[in-house]
Amino acid sequence: MTAPLVVVDHPLVQHKLTLMRKKDTSTASFRRLLGEIAMLIAYEATRDMRLRAEPIETPLAPMTGAVLDGKKVVLVAILRAGLGILDGMLQLMPSARVGHIGLYRDPRTLEPVEYYYKVPGALEDRAVLVCDPMLATGNSAVAAVTRLQGSRPASLKFVCLLACPEGLRRFHGAHPEVPVFTAAVDERLNDHGYILPGLGDAGDRMFGTK
Repeated sequence: MTAPLVVVDHPLVQHKLTLMRKKDTSTASFRRLLGEIAMLIAYEATRDMRLRAEPIETPLAPMTGAVLDGKKVVLVAILRAGLGILDGMLQLMPSARVGHIGLYRDPRTLEPVEYYYKVPGALEDRAVLVCDPMLATGNSAVAAVTRLQGSRPASLKFVCLLACPEGLRRFHGAHPEVPVFTAAVDERLNDHGYILPGLGDAGDRMFGTK
């Protein structure tokens, strides 16, 4: 059974995404918008977090409130473009643990090559959210989630800005149990493995390296 695909179609998300797609959007604006959208998607991706009751006192009266239950969430960014989503999610969850997976795409095979892996230990009782702006070929996402599954996290979700049908098929073919949260599903991939109509290379646009 295929895990759910959640397209966050909130008007603010779609408005900000359109601004990001424009080719004349500045690096500073692109980076800021990515962080803002990431925070809004994180709101949806964490909707099922457990709560526990906690007695407190307001300035006027005692009451029972609700606080997060269990160990802190782990956010894992696929380098380098995943850092943009990570920054936005940390605005919402500043106490989250953070991991990094370094992957680059071989330009000939389009297959991911790992060059760095550093994540918190003892993931068995933690929810893990993997962050990368583009689910294009799906190869990097599959590699990152496969690597993380070796640590047996309590749960895994994949959070991206854009996806495409080819990437979703590849990802859920390998990991049918992992939900994907995204702002949009675009038309297709081009011959170079980029999403169309997309927004270009997210890493280059975020860091101004193109």
